[in-house]
Amino acid sequence: MSSSIKQPNVITCKAAVAWGAGEALVMQEVEVSPPHPQEIRIKVVTTSLCRSDLSALDSHAIFPRIFGHEASGIVESIGEGVTEFQEGDHVLTVFTGECKTCRQCMSGKSNMCQVLGLERRGVMHSDQGTRFSINGKPVYHYCAVSSFSEYTVVHTGCAVKVSSAAPLEKICLLSCGLAAGLGAAWNVADISKGSTVVIFGLGTVGLSVAQGARIRGASQIIGVDTNPEKCDKAKDFGITEFINPNDCNEPIQQVSFT
Repeated sequence: MSSSIKQPNVITCKAAVAWGAGEALVMQEVEVSPPHPQEIRIKVVTTSLCRSDLSALDSHAIFPRIFGHEASGIVESIGEGVTEFQEGDHVLTVFTGECKTCRQCMSGKSNMCQVLGLERRGVMHSDQGTRFSINGKPVYHYCAVSSFSEYTVVHTGCAVKVSSAAPLEKICLLSCGLAAGLGAAWNVADISKGSTVVIFGLGTVGLSVAQGARIRGASQIIGVDTNPEKCDKAKDFGITEFINPNDCNEPIQQVSFT
């Protein structure tokens, strides 16, 4: 007896494909397979660019490959057994998933999931296969997300449903940099109200430290960077004073404000 449920087909779409270490990404057509059991296929609306993507691109990893591991998008189709998502749902992808059944997930430490942990081999968790191909040959994944593509396939445990009222272009995660910066401010430094904080380097992580320090109530947040163009933007994130070491005639530790 044939099933009345519409089965998704292979999709052809554009993706930024990496063909070798350090090589420029190539925009080209790829085939995206239908989602397997407990997987969803997503139309990617927004993706972040993380330093981890660039570092992996420069490494001697398996190629060809589609990078990107932080995205917002819309569920285009669902695989067999999927009950928590349906077509049209708005979602965020996560590169460290949660299976909800392993020992770590059951203990509340789902960031250490033993089933859907950080996948670096270029394949999917469930079958160690790929969902991308070009001319019948496999194109490998990155962190089992691969968001540098118009469509991608992820395990249901690597996606989170979000409100359709939230603009997808604004809620795409910057999870690596923000988590590192906020974690440094809250958990490592444990910044207290009224503290003076000095931040060396005002990239994504540094600005996230500034946000964390501001939320914790630091009274003085000093940003140090050799790029003067970062000054105004840094102040939007909580920096109260900006120092460019190239403008100083004395060691940075001896600089005072008047």
